[in-house]
Amino acid sequence: MTNIEKYDDAFMEVFARTRDHFNSKFTNKTVDEWDSVRQLNLVVNIEDTFDIMFDTEDIMEFNSYEGGKDIMLRYDISL
Repeated sequence: MTNIEKYDDAFMEVFARTRDHFNSKFTNKTVDEWDSVRQLNLVVNIEDTFDIMFDTEDIMEFNSYEGGKDIMLRYDISL
């Protein structure tokens, strides 16, 4: 499984959506279900999947599908 598939799987599990929903418009401002609990679930899921630990600042900034990709690069994980 590729890194992007793992990343997408985390979003699919947390938001119960199919892969085709995830794009630049998938953000905490445009997705009603994206609340603080889901954001933490998403972060924990991604941390477990990739065996990383996000800094607090990165957790706070993780507010969109595309933005999360940029954060992953900070941890040397390309998607």
